[in-house]
Amino acid sequence: MNGEKELEIARERVIDAISKNMNLYGVTESIGRLYGALYFQEGPLTLDEMKEELGMSKTSMSTSVRSLLELKMVGKVWKKGVRKDLYLAEADWYQTFIDFFTIKWRAGISLNISAMQKSLSEIQPLLNNEQVEPHIKEQAKIDIEKLTSAIEYYDWLNRLVDSFESKEIFEFIPKGENKKTEKS
Repeated sequence: MNGEKELEIARERVIDAISKNMNLYGVTESIGRLYGALYFQEGPLTLDEMKEELGMSKTSMSTSVRSLLELKMVGKVWKKGVRKDLYLAEADWYQTFIDFFTIKWRAGISLNISAMQKSLSEIQPLLNNEQVEPHIKEQAKIDIEKLTSAIEYYDWLNRLVDSFESKEIFEFIPKGENKKTEKS
């Protein structure tokens, strides 16, 4: 017994878990499988090699790689004498987490703040408009309070994202610490 089958089974289990986990965050399972497969590679692969490895079409493979590049989960690498593009999985899971979530969070934060600020600019004039019914003004005040509170939350979330990008988060939650707290 040379262990090759056991290694393959163990890797496949992790690749399957990665693909299912990424699906929870809006990334297709096939893209998750590609990342998982690349993670276990000894070196970078071309699109053709990935296609052969996963049995996906070249178009699907190209789209998946582009998605992983945008999420910074894989990078293009250069190798002397190789004319085709080579791709390598980001092996630092801390960095992968930071890149993935900050990209997603920034997009969501921006979309929501923009909508809330636009709504605030439309609602605030209602308070001083004499033609607006008193119950509408009251509802507008409540909405302004809710939107102001939500914008404060997004300001906090932006600062949290900043702490990930600057790696300041690791001052509060250090990498690699696996200590269990003891109850007194």
